[in-house]
Amino acid sequence: MGVVNKGFKRRARLLREAFRPPRQLATSGTAGSDEPAIRRPPKRTQLVDYTFPVAPRLVDSPVFVISSVRSGSTLLRMLLNSHSRIRAPHELHLRTLGVELTPGFSEASMQELGLDRVELEHVIWDRILHLELLRCGKDVVVDKTPGNVFIWERLKYAWPNARFIILLRHPEGVISSLQNRKDNTTTRQSLEATALKYFKPLEQARRTLDGLTVRYERLTAEPAQVTREICAYLSVNWEPGMLEYGRHQQDAFVANLGDRSDNIKSGRIQTARTFDTIDDLPPKLAKYATTWGYA
Repeated sequence: MGVVNKGFKRRARLLREAFRPPRQLATSGTAGSDEPAIRRPPKRTQLVDYTFPVAPRLVDSPVFVISSVRSGSTLLRMLLNSHSRIRAPHELHLRTLGVELTPGFSEASMQELGLDRVELEHVIWDRILHLELLRCGKDVVVDKTPGNVFIWERLKYAWPNARFIILLRHPEGVISSLQNRKDNTTTRQSLEATALKYFKPLEQARRTLDGLTVRYERLTAEPAQVTREICAYLSVNWEPGMLEYGRHQQDAFVANLGDRSDNIKSGRIQTARTFDTIDDLPPKLAKYATTWGYA
């Protein structure tokens, strides 16, 4: 009996080892603390090998906001989520939600079904968007995660009928907003480098996608007109109540899932800072400011 138990325990240990997820390198957390380490996604566009065709989607035409960080995407989300037909939840971070297939077992099984790891991830992403619509009874879903800027090509592949809102902000506005964060201890030069990592794929998306371009400054200065244009693009009727987003039941503000500033929590549209010149910007940032019409 002891020999049987010993063999069973050994097989169980081997199975646990085989299916144990790979160790992840810690990029945050304090040594010796009980806080879990967080693996942050890389701020760059990653190439994806599309091996299998697109599976049927539950959500045929989702909407994705393509923007950099600190570009006013949370305000846009709050306005859109106040519409009777539009569901715009907190940042979904779909690109960091992945699938692992065990070689020889689940990998072979899924391939027989015409699925691989990449397409399985798309199926899960699609199901999440569909669940959001089912829970709220609306029929248009919007994801405004800034990280979408690094996977806009993949989103377009996964949803051929997806719609895109390209949200721009003056580069100095983005840098200033990053500097003004309560927990900011980063140098100006480092913040500029971070912004540039977003600006490059953002401009590629703007030039490639057949989407709607919106400027954050104009959204805050002419909210009625801009939201009318967005509603027309999304094929829904404009509702004046969108502008009073503080009157609507909204999701809780959660760290790392969107802006939590007092301006956003006020429930009122705050006029964005404007910048009359690009003379103080380094050449790489000035290039984007000029391209986006801020010169």
